[in-house]
Amino acid sequence: MQTANSLWIFFALTLGIIALPGLDMAFIAGSATAGGLRGGLVAMAGVVAGGFVHVLLNVLGLAALLMLWPGAFQALLLAGCVYMAWIGWGMLRAPVGADEGASAASAPVPPPALGSMPRVFMRGMMSCLLNPKAYAFMLAVFPAYLQVTQRSVAAQAALLAAIIAGNQIVVYGAVAAAAAGARHWLGPRGATAGWMVRGVGLVLILAAAFTLWRAWP
Repeated sequence: MQTANSLWIFFALTLGIIALPGLDMAFIAGSATAGGLRGGLVAMAGVVAGGFVHVLLNVLGLAALLMLWPGAFQALLLAGCVYMAWIGWGMLRAPVGADEGASAASAPVPPPALGSMPRVFMRGMMSCLLNPKAYAFMLAVFPAYLQVTQRSVAAQAALLAAIIAGNQIVVYGAVAAAAAGARHWLGPRGATAGWMVRGVGLVLILAAAFTLWRAWP
């Protein structure tokens, strides 16, 4: 297979996998719901950064080690699902807000529902790093495209990482924009926004539980 064709296949595979609903997508949607487009894009940046770390781990062989040692993969799966459920629980407990007729209703969603932007970035990165789907992909798909005759392993890894990041930016950026648009359309203020944040928190908890149920060996 020619290198150019293999890159297009890798592009299509990663695009399809990233487009599947999962914990990363749910976290980005929740961040955009709670903090608008800025919050969603910062969460997306954290997930993209986590993707680069995944590539580095795979090149170093740590991803394969996690998959070959079942206990480590189970611990990672449990930690990732618990972490996302904990974030969802924090959103679920966010204040609903004041009466929509009061002056407080014109205030933005309280910051505790989302946290500071650096914190959102780190949460996005941790969401990606604790995502068992990413490790499974890195073991099953990534190595087949890593070694080519035209480039060194480092250069090929950097190219594949760029493809992954580009797909993440396109897919997750669209998710962030859609969630932020829904937040604006439904009303980003007062009690409405508080209930939206709680709803996303519940989705995160359910997504974490579903992921644990489906992926547990």
